[in-house]
Amino acid sequence: MATESILITTLPMDLNSQINNVTFGLNENETLCENWREIHHLVFHLANTCFAAGLVIPSTLNLHMILLRGMLCLGCIFFIIWAILFRCALDIMIWNATFLSMNFMHFIYLVYKKRPIKIEKDLKGIYHRMFEPLHVSPELFNRLTGQFCEIKTLAKGQTYAIEDKTSVDDRLSILLKGIMKVSYRGHFLHAISPNAYIDSPEFRSTEMNRGETFQVTITADDNCVFLCWSRERLTYFLESEPFLYEIFKYLIGKDITTKLYSLNDPTLGKKKKLDTQPSLCSQLSVMEMRNSLASTSDNEDGLQTFLRGTSTTSSQRNNQQEFCNAYGVGPLSHAVFC
Repeated sequence: MATESILITTLPMDLNSQINNVTFGLNENETLCENWREIHHLVFHLANTCFAAGLVIPSTLNLHMILLRGMLCLGCIFFIIWAILFRCALDIMIWNATFLSMNFMHFIYLVYKKRPIKIEKDLKGIYHRMFEPLHVSPELFNRLTGQFCEIKTLAKGQTYAIEDKTSVDDRLSILLKGIMKVSYRGHFLHAISPNAYIDSPEFRSTEMNRGETFQVTITADDNCVFLCWSRERLTYFLESEPFLYEIFKYLIGKDITTKLYSLNDPTLGKKKKLDTQPSLCSQLSVMEMRNSLASTSDNEDGLQTFLRGTSTTSSQRNNQQEFCNAYGVGPLSHAVFC
């Protein structure tokens, strides 16, 4: 009480009168709130119902953002109708028209992002088999395949690469249709089936050393269709897309491992019987291969250790050395198979 009286005595007379007026006004408002106005029109409540429905849509729903923006647009439309027909309030109409335009533009953008993206018919197979399980979006896949690659064909008997002649620096390819066979000095190594890389060992083994040539001959055993990237342009693109770079790294490593296993079973991945001689490494067991790769240290070449450790006869050693020479496995590291 003492402090309050001091403040009142020290304030000017006109300020004291203003405070009294404000207090009196607040008291009047409190008495006026006892008489509530009538409920607004149904359109007003529909607008607020739309806002409430949009806000309670669970975020786990796939289209929750589109539904939220749609309900907000509908609520703004109801508010505009209410402001024009029942309140005649220009300010309410202008604000809600502004909110409506903003939400509608965002709604159109979200619908556009959800549009179905078409993938070329010839590329649907490799997308669903190789890239879609790794969560590569159709939009990103189209960017990968739409700018610097092309679909090529090879007739039966034509060669994709000739040992000691064809450069490995030009391209990287995935087989879409048909069967290819890989041979070294006339000896059959393995077959390449659809949805597999054609030259993944060469791509991995020459990442640091350019100017090399193929050490194997790759021939079309059927009418073949393959997707071919320019290696240089693909490398630049993957440097700007770290996610796709990791995807390619994984797929190429997996493909090399599959080719290694196919040396043990020459019929692995074939859709028809090839008229070729048995694989060079068909005598080796898969268990020996696994044990050798698992026991290989980081400083040793896993493939060379596997080929050295499992050979017991001179003929096997010669065959394995031919495989090492064919794929130039010297630069390959143990990480290829991990």
